[in-house]
Amino acid sequence: MKVAMVEEMKYIEATAMDTYGIPGAILMENAGAGVARALEEMMDPLRDKKICIFSGHGNNGGDGYVVARYAHNAGAKVKIFVLGKTEQIQGDARLHFEIVQKMKIDIIEILSDRDWDKVRLALLFTDGIVDAMLGTGFRGEIRDHYAEIFALINNSQKPVIAVDLPSGLHADTGFVSGYCIKADKTVTFGLPKPGLLLYPGTEYVGALEVIDIGIPSQLLEDEEIKQNLITAAMVTDRLPQRAGDAHKGDNGRISVIAGSEGLTGAAVLASYGALRSGGGLVTLGVPRSLHDIMESKCTEVMTRPLPENPRGVFSLAAQEPIQQMARTADVLLLGPGLSTCGDIKQLVQNLVRCISIPMIIDADGLNALTENMDVLEQAAGALVFTPHPGEMARLAKMPISDVQANRLEVARTYAQRWGATVILKGARTVIATPDGQVYINITGNPLLATGGTGDVLAGLIAGFIGQGMTPEDAAVAAVYTHGRAADLLAQETGDRGALAGELLSMIPKVLRELTEN
Repeated sequence: MKVAMVEEMKYIEATAMDTYGIPGAILMENAGAGVARALEEMMDPLRDKKICIFSGHGNNGGDGYVVARYAHNAGAKVKIFVLGKTEQIQGDARLHFEIVQKMKIDIIEILSDRDWDKVRLALLFTDGIVDAMLGTGFRGEIRDHYAEIFALINNSQKPVIAVDLPSGLHADTGFVSGYCIKADKTVTFGLPKPGLLLYPGTEYVGALEVIDIGIPSQLLEDEEIKQNLITAAMVTDRLPQRAGDAHKGDNGRISVIAGSEGLTGAAVLASYGALRSGGGLVTLGVPRSLHDIMESKCTEVMTRPLPENPRGVFSLAAQEPIQQMARTADVLLLGPGLSTCGDIKQLVQNLVRCISIPMIIDADGLNALTENMDVLEQAAGALVFTPHPGEMARLAKMPISDVQANRLEVARTYAQRWGATVILKGARTVIATPDGQVYINITGNPLLATGGTGDVLAGLIAGFIGQGMTPEDAAVAAVYTHGRAADLLAQETGDRGALAGELLSMIPKVLRELTEN
């Protein structure tokens, strides 16, 4: 499913009106009618229920007036609170406002703090609230009457349904500047907006429903819209099909370069992540002194001892045998548990220049690049980066807060700059590609906030690429599968206390779920 930025949604709606000849008042009618249906389901039934509708002066308010009409016709007792003077209502919203005015629906202007008691009294007895105050055009900060009304609504403990998005939420980023309506359900129109899917905004959305308001499908499926919501169907379409006579060599040869003294677990988890993806053969290269340990820990993985320094970390002499491993592999995973001491920085940079197969760079592999990102201009093969917000901040040389404030655009900007597929991990992982495509993942839960889960993800990506998927498709499939595995595990354990290794047994269950979809 496509995800529309605010300017894209404005263009879509304008094209629907100007090119296809669909009147804006009809789009508004369809939007309000859809919200009214959702309100009916929430109230079950609407008849004799008391409904408070809070509206602004723009199109979002116009949608609210349509909701008021349908709710009134269904037998609800409706009050409309307009924040500001009703004479300021214009355009299509004015048309629908005048209809409810003629229907004698109760309309109250909120002009000063003297009007707040009217709101308090209404909220005390209301059964449900419709938020139609601020739409996708909102920028800046909430103040004056809006801030007080938001607080009254949020403290009312009454069910709230938001029109298009909760008022106070930045539609493109999910940013919340102090005050935001906390909805139980949000009904959005045509396509979801990024802010509804990304944190912190998603915490204010409640249940999300995307409804058809009559916009031509050609506009909603336009290839120029480069944001995407990852769905199960999308992943199913990308998974490689297995031939009935396939052997292990047909299912991908994956080389993993990982581990150092004290960080052997990362190498194990990454290797098994690659196997659990369906990968055929996994070879793990480790510092020589760790080889015997890894052979006993990784019975299904082939291991290869590589040159190390006295601290149990790969030395520069490991470059040639790693290149040899890459010559017989389909993909190389570099970084889990690698350490950052000794020659690691130079080794990683050299490998970027000389490895021509797709390479996933994770964890300490990324840290080794932070002081010389220019080396990416000399990259020999396709690159996939898997930074968490802290690593992304170091790579992009910006504060973590800036990364988190605009995850989607930060990931996209640097994927294009670096010529790499960037998987910006965290709650609602974002994937960005060098051609500007962005994918938002909504699987996963706080269970993933424990050491080692990122290593499993890196292995999954490598395993999928090894089976013939492009880096972009592998990233999409791996991130979804990883999050869904955590969701299945949380059903058994709750969202805390599970181990990263326990994710591994859930991955085949997710893959079966996807292939049976």
